[in-house]
Amino acid sequence: MGKTLLPAMMSLVLLVPAGPLILAAARAADEPKPYQIQNGLVDQATYNGYRRYGESCLRCHGPDGAGSSYAPNLTESLKHLDHDQFAEVVINGRQNVTTSNTNVMPAFGTTEDVVNYLDDIYGYLKARSDGALGRGRPKRVGDD
Repeated sequence: MGKTLLPAMMSLVLLVPAGPLILAAARAADEPKPYQIQNGLVDQATYNGYRRYGESCLRCHGPDGAGSSYAPNLTESLKHLDHDQFAEVVINGRQNVTTSNTNVMPAFGTTEDVVNYLDDIYGYLKARSDGALGRGRPKRVGDD
């Protein structure tokens, strides 16, 4: 093997493990914004996502998607997950079990209040993840 080919192959080997993470982040960055915010006011779907998040997700993932002692910060997670990946985890659940840590996300695929409003919840969390929406109850278009 020539000396010029070896460094190129080593670079490729180093990139392969990170490949799926880089691709997922690129997909998440390329998808259209699932929320609308104008002059600090959110659209009805994003506001509904905030409400639905509070009903079904807050007890584990903490206020505003910021995480808790036993569930991850979703504002960070959504920087690396696109809509399809998010839906997969919410609908089917996930288990991350290691010798030092056990994280279990239950499946919500049969919970109508989650599945029927999955796009709204995603839109709210994506707005938080993108830094387009701050913490706390958002004001929506049409609120006085």
